[in-house]
Amino acid sequence: MAAAPATAQAATVFPKSHVGFDSITQQIEKKLLKRGFQFNVICVGQTGLGKSTLINTIFASHLMDSKGRMSPEEPIRSTTEIQSVSHVIEENGVRLRLNIVDTPGYGDLINNDRCWDPIVKYIKDQHSAYLRKELTAQREGYLQDTRIHCCLFFIQPSGHGLKPIDIVVLKKLSEYVNVVPVIAKSDSLTLEERAEFKARIKEEFAFHNLRMYPYDNVEHDHDEVALNAVIKEQVPFAVVGSEKNIVVGGQQVRGRQNRWGVINVEDETHCEFVALRNFLTRTHLQDLIETTSFIHYESFRAKQLLALREGGGYSGGSRPISPSADRELSRSSQRMTMNGY
Repeated sequence: MAAAPATAQAATVFPKSHVGFDSITQQIEKKLLKRGFQFNVICVGQTGLGKSTLINTIFASHLMDSKGRMSPEEPIRSTTEIQSVSHVIEENGVRLRLNIVDTPGYGDLINNDRCWDPIVKYIKDQHSAYLRKELTAQREGYLQDTRIHCCLFFIQPSGHGLKPIDIVVLKKLSEYVNVVPVIAKSDSLTLEERAEFKARIKEEFAFHNLRMYPYDNVEHDHDEVALNAVIKEQVPFAVVGSEKNIVVGGQQVRGRQNRWGVINVEDETHCEFVALRNFLTRTHLQDLIETTSFIHYESFRAKQLLALREGGGYSGGSRPISPSADRELSRSSQRMTMNGY
């Protein structure tokens, strides 16, 4: 009698008594909570678009000093070099180490030739630093992650569309970082103007093949695909930031007062600030971190190792990585191909 063919799928076995391995999620959660989480954000945009104010509004804390004027008599202030500030924020027992990088406003000078180079170099330098630590002969048990997980790209609310320099900068940035575009100070536009402006920007994204976050991923389930579809409809987020509390109807709200009334930044009929905040902190924070690691960093890593093996030397830093780096090349090249780079 012929033997019965072996089944291709393993059968699910249910233990007759409680074993205990179902607590693995609690074990992982305990370790992660003990270590805490790291989230690195870089703000890119022209001077005067309220980058510092929006960051402070999103995280409900005064994390960055505004460079804007508090009164007409004050001199104009601006960020003149890349600055990084770190804060530890704790919410319901979860610690988040937030690293915010403020950049000089690009396009502010008469000669703006390659004004984006310092920003792109900073992002690549963080990849390089992580790669050197990763390929060291004696690695640390936990590598401090300074790679940029999210780039908030601030668009001027002109109503006319993207400037040529915006398109160039977006192309450069999207190669190395998750870019999330926002229309700053959107209360300067009417609702009709805002809708037309967003539609025009989306058309330019498609025409110039600008790859904005979130990305399509075959591993996403139905719920994730549906959520990302909603996000893509909202991008670029039309936002307003404010650290001031204003009393409206007997309640304090964060908003901006003008002669016609109050702009409540947390009122979804006024702007899309709440949608941006939920997107960054509640639904996509971990995905931003993982996408940085699995797509942008892997692409950078594979290119650097390929250059090293071909004898071109390591172009990401001033010293070579490690002789053992060559052994990692084949796997990194495969990952880069799978991710579409």
